[in-house]
Amino acid sequence: MKNLGIKLALFINYFVFAILLNSVGIVIKQSLANYGITETEASILEAFKDLPIAVVSFFVASFLPKFGYKNSMLLALAVVFGACLYMFFGNSFAASKVLFLCIGVSFAFIKVSVYSMIGLFTETKEQHNSFMSSIEGFFMIGIASAYFLFPAFFDAADPNAWLRVYILLAGLIAVAFLLLLFTKVDVDIPKSEGSLADDFMGMLKLVALPLTIFFVLSAFCFVMVEQGIMTWLPTFNERVLSLNDTLSVQMASILALSLAAGRFLAGQAVKKIHWLKLLTVCLLAAAAIVAFVLPQALNIPKQTIHSFSEIPAIGFIFPLIGLFIAPVYPLISSATLSALPQRMHSSMTGLIVIFSALGGTLGSRIIGMLFEHVGGAQAFYFMLIPIAILIIALFLLNKFIKDYENAHQQS
Repeated sequence: MKNLGIKLALFINYFVFAILLNSVGIVIKQSLANYGITETEASILEAFKDLPIAVVSFFVASFLPKFGYKNSMLLALAVVFGACLYMFFGNSFAASKVLFLCIGVSFAFIKVSVYSMIGLFTETKEQHNSFMSSIEGFFMIGIASAYFLFPAFFDAADPNAWLRVYILLAGLIAVAFLLLLFTKVDVDIPKSEGSLADDFMGMLKLVALPLTIFFVLSAFCFVMVEQGIMTWLPTFNERVLSLNDTLSVQMASILALSLAAGRFLAGQAVKKIHWLKLLTVCLLAAAAIVAFVLPQALNIPKQTIHSFSEIPAIGFIFPLIGLFIAPVYPLISSATLSALPQRMHSSMTGLIVIFSALGGTLGSRIIGMLFEHVGGAQAFYFMLIPIAILIIALFLLNKFIKDYENAHQQS
C-alpha cells in the first residue's frame, strides 16, 4: 500500500507522544504524594506542557515545510528521549517541569508535521475526516496505555519506583526514532516559494479570517473541557471516589478508551452524517452527563476502595463522557483544513496547536484551583460553560466555512 511506511511512522509517533503528554494527570497525582506540593502548584505542570506548544508552534509553523517534516519529528523524538532520562535521574517536581517543557516543545514539531502531512495522503474531505479521526483515535489508545503502564511501576514500599517507567519510555522513543529515520516519504511535499517572513505573515493573516476565529474558539473550548477532565480525573478518582492509588489511575483509562472509541466511530459516522449535526448531538449528551450523572459523586462514602467490584457506578459512567466529546477535535480540524488549500495547512495547523495548548492550560488550571477551593465533585461542573459556548461556535464555524468555500469557488 502506497505510503504505508510513513503512515505507520506517523501513528507510532502520535502513540508515543500520547503517553508522554497525557501522563501529566498521573505525574500531578504522584507529585502531590511525593513532593509536598498543593493542587494549585501541581496544576502548573499543564502550563509547562501547553505554553511551549503554543509558543513554539507560533514561530515554527511556517518554518517546518522548509526544515522538513521528517527532520522535525526526528528532532522532537531526540529531545524527549533526553527528557525522559532527566526525569528518571532528577526525581523532583522541578525535573517534572523540565520534562513537560521538553514534551511541549517537541509535540509542537510533531503535531504541525503530522497534521500538515495528512492532506498529502488524502484526496477528499471524507478521506481527510476519516484519517484525522483514526489518527486521533490512535492517540487516545496511547493515552489509555499510560493509565496501565505507569501503575505497573507503582510500589507502596518504594515511592520512587514509578520513575522507572521513564527508562521504558526512553527505549520506546528510541525505537520510534529509528523507525522514522529509515522510513521513506513517498509523496512530494510542497515547498513555499516565499521567505520565512512572508510565510510567517501569511499565518498571521489567517487569524483575521472569520473561519479561523470561530475555529480557534471551538478548539479552545473543546480542549479546555477535554484536558480539564483528563488531567484531573485520576485525582478525582482518588479524592472524591476514594479509589486507592493504582485503581485511581487505571480507572481513568476508561476516559481515554471512550475517547478512542468515539473518534474511531466518528470517523465512520461522518461519512453519512454531517459533522455539525453529529457534534451537536454529542455535546448535548456530554452536558447531560455533567449535569445529571456527576451529582452522584456527592454521595460516595469516604472509605478507600481496593478492588474493581467495590467501585461505585459513577466511576464507570462519568468517564464515558469521552464518547461524546471525542469527535469534536478531529472533525472541526478536518473541516477547517480541508476547506483551505494545501499550502496553508502548516500555518493553520500552527494556529490549531497554539490555541489548543492555551485551552488545555486554562482548563487544567481552573479545575486545579476549583479542586483546592470547592472540592473535586463540584469542580467539573465548570465544564458546562465551555460546552455551551462550543455548541454556539460550531454553528458559526460551519457558516463561515461555507462562506469561504463559496467565495473561493467563484473566484
